[in-house]
Amino acid sequence: QVQLVESGGGLVQAGDSLRLSCAASGPFLNGYSMGWFRQGPGKERAFVATITSSGLYTAYADGVKGRFTISRDNPKSMVYLQMRSLKPEDTAVYYCAANPRPNQSSAYPTDYTYWGQGTQVTVSS
Repeated sequence: QVQLVESGGGLVQAGDSLRLSCAASGPFLNGYSMGWFRQGPGKERAFVATITSSGLYTAYADGVKGRFTISRDNPKSMVYLQMRSLKPEDTAVYYCAANPRPNQSSAYPTDYTYWGQGTQVTVSS
């Protein structure tokens, strides 16, 4: 029902900024809370940020709080992750995900129904 496509990943140096985008198919995005997750090499998929359907409430993992900002544009069916002051430990495949509970700010992957294919972010020192 919902298809998600991430873009914007790439190779950057520590301290740089990068903006990830997530495009959703159809007029469905306003019914979902959204999240970003990441999976580094040899690691489990981990929570990064989430935003409720209205965009009014956000939550972040401790390691990215103050550096990353999640936002959304429902009329355009877009979700963004603005990453600043990137560190080598931010290197991972970043995934966009949709949660059918529009007001839930979940950090758990199992609460998200739809996932994108991921976009690679590599931060060099």
